[in-house]
Amino acid sequence: MLSVDEKMRYSRQTVLPEMGEAAQLLLKAARVLVIGAGGLGCPVLQYLAAAGVGTLGIADGDVVSVSNLQRQILYTAADIGGPKAIIAARQISALNPHIEIRIHQVFVDADNLLDIATEYDMIVDGSDNFATRYLVNDAAVMLGKPMVSGAIYKYEGQVSVFNYKGGPTYRCLFPQPPGEGESPNCAEIGVVATLPGIIGTIQANEVIKIITGIGDVLSGRLLVMDTLGMTTHFFSFAANPTNKLITALSKPEVVQCGVLPKQVTYTQLQELLAKQPTIQLVDVREAVEHQISNIGGVNMPLSGLADNTSLLQKDKPVAVYCASGVRSMRAAQLLLEQGFGQVINLQGGVRDLGL
Repeated sequence: MLSVDEKMRYSRQTVLPEMGEAAQLLLKAARVLVIGAGGLGCPVLQYLAAAGVGTLGIADGDVVSVSNLQRQILYTAADIGGPKAIIAARQISALNPHIEIRIHQVFVDADNLLDIATEYDMIVDGSDNFATRYLVNDAAVMLGKPMVSGAIYKYEGQVSVFNYKGGPTYRCLFPQPPGEGESPNCAEIGVVATLPGIIGTIQANEVIKIITGIGDVLSGRLLVMDTLGMTTHFFSFAANPTNKLITALSKPEVVQCGVLPKQVTYTQLQELLAKQPTIQLVDVREAVEHQISNIGGVNMPLSGLADNTSLLQKDKPVAVYCASGVRSMRAAQLLLEQGFGQVINLQGGVRDLGL
């Protein structure tokens, strides 16, 4: 049943002849997992919350950085350094107190995704890298759940629905992930601020259609939108039955596109070091600077870091710092490009500490 307040809140939606109160009840009963609370995840979460999807899961282990604010509209400057999943949950709860928000403050991986996704009806992929897209696809196939996928690049966006009612999967459209050096670095290429909002809103629209059973779902079709020329194209693709034969999640070693290092404050860094003693702390300043003062760790100057990354372990987190945060950001990006899985940058460097 809908409460009096819910009937008023959703009245502009339930008045639609294709919807009505019956469709609104379907939305209220639905459980949707959103992977990533970034550029795509923000509009997806906002519109699904506003539309009345009863349970929304947010899976994101990242923190807000200043470069996010250009397009990730759930966050403000005051949120920099804070956990995205928690802040996003707070924002959409304020938007609609009638829905349930479940927070998964983790980066999804082969070890946790199945356990997280099993409690939801469908998955929305708002990730920014190929590794996660293939991982989410494979989990969706194993669990028999539809996956609403979006991707953005400069001024162009793509949307499709995979694994819907026996339809094609992500691997049917893109059988293999790109190899090293074959995909551009989105952090360097860039993206126009409005594009994630447009593509994320289309993703949310597909979710609503799937839940309510109205309209023509983008299954077996890829929508490609160019926002510079405001043109749209549709590409059809068929299902390959062999792509349904997935029995386990793998841990693909692929270059991640658009991944940025985790930005933390000094206090947050100290908390992380206390909780995770395996973090490799690296000072990327020159040797003379390190000798004068430091906060610990090994000294590997940025000028020679590319030749010395073999001294670090790729399967363990790396935290880098410098005087202002600029050199360490470059170092962090270099480590990510060389395949390090989790890289943390000390925002503002040690200069703010008086060192």
